[in-house]
Amino acid sequence: MKYVIGIDLGTSAVKILLVNQSGEVVQEVSKSYALIQEKTGYNEQNPSDWVNQTIEGLSDILQDFNGNPEDIEGISFSGQMHGLVLLDEHNEVLRNAILWNDTRTTAECKEIEAVVGKKRLLDITKNPALEGFTLPKLLWVKKHEPEVFQKAAKFVLPKDYVRYKLTGKLHMDYSDAAGTLLLHVSKREWSEEICKLLQIPIELCPVLVDSHQEVGYVTEEIVKLTGLSPSTRVFAGGADNACGAIGAGILEEGKTLCSIGTSGVVLSYESSPDKDFHGKVHYFNHGAEAVYYTMGVTLSAGYSLTWFRDVFAKNQSFENLLSEITSVPIGANGLLFTPYLVGERTPHADASIRASFIGMDSSHEQKHFVRAVLEGITFSLQESIALFRKYGKRIDTIISIGGGAKSDEWLQIQADTFNAKVIRLASEQGAVMGAAMLAAYGCGWFKSLKACADEFLSVDRTFMPIQENVQQYQKLFSIYQEVYQNTKGLNESLVAFRK
Repeated sequence: MKYVIGIDLGTSAVKILLVNQSGEVVQEVSKSYALIQEKTGYNEQNPSDWVNQTIEGLSDILQDFNGNPEDIEGISFSGQMHGLVLLDEHNEVLRNAILWNDTRTTAECKEIEAVVGKKRLLDITKNPALEGFTLPKLLWVKKHEPEVFQKAAKFVLPKDYVRYKLTGKLHMDYSDAAGTLLLHVSKREWSEEICKLLQIPIELCPVLVDSHQEVGYVTEEIVKLTGLSPSTRVFAGGADNACGAIGAGILEEGKTLCSIGTSGVVLSYESSPDKDFHGKVHYFNHGAEAVYYTMGVTLSAGYSLTWFRDVFAKNQSFENLLSEITSVPIGANGLLFTPYLVGERTPHADASIRASFIGMDSSHEQKHFVRAVLEGITFSLQESIALFRKYGKRIDTIISIGGGAKSDEWLQIQADTFNAKVIRLASEQGAVMGAAMLAAYGCGWFKSLKACADEFLSVDRTFMPIQENVQQYQKLFSIYQEVYQNTKGLNESLVAFRK
């Protein structure tokens, strides 16, 4: 039996899967690392922590592996998007990585729009200037840490740095490059125009490769530290959302993904870069070759539920927390929640907006608040689906993955809110499975990623919308959409009081 390894470098942990040729998960390891938050809105990590924990995880996999290490034919990666890793001329890290959820770069986003122009930026990158992207982070370092910027020879994204430390080769794939705001998305090349306008040396940009492309082998040092074979082939991998799409089989027109993790994503397959969503949703290169995906983002999806538990129900498991939601009617007895705990991305690119509970009264118990949180997260994702439909996309089947797929009750809420068939996969591993599938395809096990998905993925259960519930959620969603506009000014006034 042959095997591949998928590595997903997340925000809180690295997850590693050993997968066989039938798509069965043989082993699974997760290793956590710390988040560095020096100020409000600042989110950084030490890249060495990613590398050390990845190596430790690979070592654990190999220690428990009963087969021949040479049978592990390939490794590929998925990783958190947008994070800035700056390297000097010797590829040594110059500062902590600035992560996707760092919001310090509002001024730099305004600078990008002013210098490049909003329309021209959309023409080239297909995306507006947002705090999470990599280019604003580069400009922030250039402005606030000029001595660091002057030493910079290359920038990469988080998983690219880990891959470099495993192979000694430095690259970036198109799906991650699309999230930098420096890639000409349709031409699949770095934008000299944007670099010149913002005085970013284009030499900082690494060599571009396809996600399934072989980029090297593990080094002798990694062989000694992990037990991997020196013949283990390494493939570029992709952005976490692109790999999540691959791992859920979003590889043809009409397929849509709903992923509820710390953040939430609604992602839909696009065969070309020609559609114009006017910057309302993200438009990125897929991990599959020469195709694309559109994506809406909720910044605090599963995080909203985690926050609620940690603050108001610290000793409860998520299972207990959700155990009574079926006894609560749709609308939680007139209680609404907007999940803007750290701002919002789609459709409101707003770093200042914050969450609200609307309609609280003395009749509400914990179970009502829990249902309201679930419904609020789902409504935020519905904002993206509504945008897709407004621009002519047909969405009738949605693959749901992540924390939102672990609860039957929440899956039914999704089906009713989205007014679409919602599917839970039998073995749902998300982005890390997508990374393993890229390795399997790269190793030549399958003629296409779709053929790999047909072999690796199967349906566990399907949830159909209940029309009576659909009608109630449509009314409630209209009310939910009013909350943003009615609280936007209040939240802007409160910014001065945030520490």
